[in-house]
Amino acid sequence: MRGVVVVGGVNMDLIVETPRVAGPGETREGTHFATTPGGKGGNQAVAAARILDGRAAVTLVARVGGDVFGDELRSELAGAGVEVRYVRADPEAASGIAVIFIDPSGENSVNAVYGANARCDGSQVSDAGEALEDAAVLLVQQEVPLDVSFEAMRAARAAGATVILDPAPSRAELPAGFLVSADILTPNEYEAGDLCGFTVTDAASAQAAARQLRASGPAAVIVTLAEAGAWVEADGVSRLVAVPTVVPVATVGAGDAFNGGLAAGLAQGLDLLAAVRVGAAAGALCVTRPGAQEAMPSRDEVERLVAEAW
Repeated sequence: MRGVVVVGGVNMDLIVETPRVAGPGETREGTHFATTPGGKGGNQAVAAARILDGRAAVTLVARVGGDVFGDELRSELAGAGVEVRYVRADPEAASGIAVIFIDPSGENSVNAVYGANARCDGSQVSDAGEALEDAAVLLVQQEVPLDVSFEAMRAARAAGATVILDPAPSRAELPAGFLVSADILTPNEYEAGDLCGFTVTDAASAQAAARQLRASGPAAVIVTLAEAGAWVEADGVSRLVAVPTVVPVATVGAGDAFNGGLAAGLAQGLDLLAAVRVGAAAGALCVTRPGAQEAMPSRDEVERLVAEAW
């Protein structure tokens, strides 16, 4: 089985649980604070590694700062089974951080300072090319410079790997041909709305967005709708995939769990719908526990939920 390569951001998450996020000029008291490894690239790599469970390698290509956070981030990733030889330390930058506010319903808002992530460059493109020699899937997002993700996608397509693009965070402008370089595009409802220019709230609008985005080049578009499911649009497939019903604790990392699970499913040779179910189960399990990387579920948990839910 060939593995998964993830090119993306790695952050230390600073999590604040609070009854209400402070507004302009306000000071509000929170109820809990914690630090935990995060970043979309790191989260997705851990999700895929836990689901593949040693059956195939998951390699992360990223950049951290030459600081205590950078050392801790690399250590945590390695402990989760992620290959970190291409997670480079940048002595001239601070590691990326994200301040995450979580309200009592489990909803979150995030303010990130990307630090070393923003300094990814041709060395990460070169690292990705090496890592892709034994990979079936490349997973990228938009937390690192877009030209790095773009070149990595091109290298993956040339190597015959399936390219998954999670277009998060949303960017005002994308390079020409960027979306065309992805085989599978996985926006959530907000990102789909940003890309399409209209609000996405339900299955009907998700289908419209997926069809519009698929016309721009990707072979498949999956619009995730949180607890409402995921709309899948591809050759011979145009349908909503339901997600298991769970009681959420925190929604941090749910989309990353979905993408990591999707990549792991495809690396195992599953068809698109079966891989989407793996991603949906991973996302559902992730929201039942606090944190980001530590909330990513195990292979056994995901397989059990898939068997129960579908």
